Amino acid sequence: MDDKIKLNLLLSLPPADFLVHIGGIYEKSPWVVERFYNDNLSPSLLDPNVVAATKDRISNVKILFDEIKRYVKDGGRERQLELLRSHPDLCLKLTTDPVPSKKDDKSADDARDNRSSTDITRESRQEQGRAGLSTLTPEERTKFHELNNGYKAKFQFPFILAVRNASKYTVLSALEGRAGSSVEEEIACALSQVDKIAWMRLLTRVDYAEGSEGHGGFLTCHVLDTANGTPASGMRIELYRLNEDGPEYNNNNNKNGASAPRQRILIGSFVTNSDGRLGGPALSGTDFREGQYEWAFYVGDYFARHSSSRISGTPFLDVVPLRFGLDDPTEHYHVPLLASPWSYSTYRGS
Repeated sequence: MDDKIKLNLLLSLPPADFLVHIGGIYEKSPWVVERFYNDNLSPSLLDPNVVAATKDRISNVKILFDEIKRYVKDGGRERQLELLRSHPDLCLKLTTDPVPSKKDDKSADDARDNRSSTDITRESRQEQGRAGLSTLTPEERTKFHELNNGYKAKFQFPFILAVRNASKYTVLSALEGRAGSSVEEEIACALSQVDKIAWMRLLTRVDYAEGSEGHGGFLTCHVLDTANGTPASGMRIELYRLNEDGPEYNNNNNKNGASAPRQRILIGSFVTNSDGRLGGPALSGTDFREGQYEWAFYVGDYFARHSSSRISGTPFLDVVPLRFGLDDPTEHYHVPLLASPWSYSTYRGS
């Protein structure tokens, strides 16, 4: 589905239409959403008061997802493993590319064996297309196959990673790190990744309810001057969103395999008040949506005015860029900066 449906309209749909819209958020496992619907929204199976209570209770998309994912958690080990095995091999795109034909090249043989694995959903194909594996060097490609084959042999389900726009380094690092887990640990981790994939898919299909101004989340900032022990009053800050629609989004690695910078779109410019804050949210309402963002803190300009040494020459810190991700449009994200002329730190606040 290309168009999002309003949450309140989704909750009023008959079962077939409900499944058309969100039945595919769990890979080839519509039973998850179907069970949720039958237990909470089905007018033919439930008392009207139960259905009405569900609609009143689910006021945002996060509440909807939290209730749906319980059916995976409570589905039993057999169902959970079936769900994990429904996911395609993360290296499917890689294994359908040309492979050097060497008789003693086990990676090539494994790749050819996997070329029949073309039964993949549109969502998975799009997600895999962003996995950053197309620029693997021959050495990295061999390492990837060895790790991936070892992972599948050990756990008996494919490696699953829910990272939007992951570089090849992210994928390789995660695969290498998780290959040493116990079976129980990895099942729990893989199920968590499956939930994250379902959550990202749900956000592409369901919008906030009619009459609401966004999903309810908002972004704030606070800057502290740790050199002087005061709020950083008068610091200039810019907020950018990283473009996910341009060509850089679809090719996040350059020819050498390094991450290519994506286009930054300026959202707003701010100056901190006497408390080091912005006086209100930097993002809220319909402007607050999931994605990658970047603060640009003009630290050098600030300390040129406030430092006892009156910074001159080439400042050690000039503009401090801070890139971060917003994953849940229903939450409050507080992304502050603690800075001196020589250091800075941040954290996820609330």
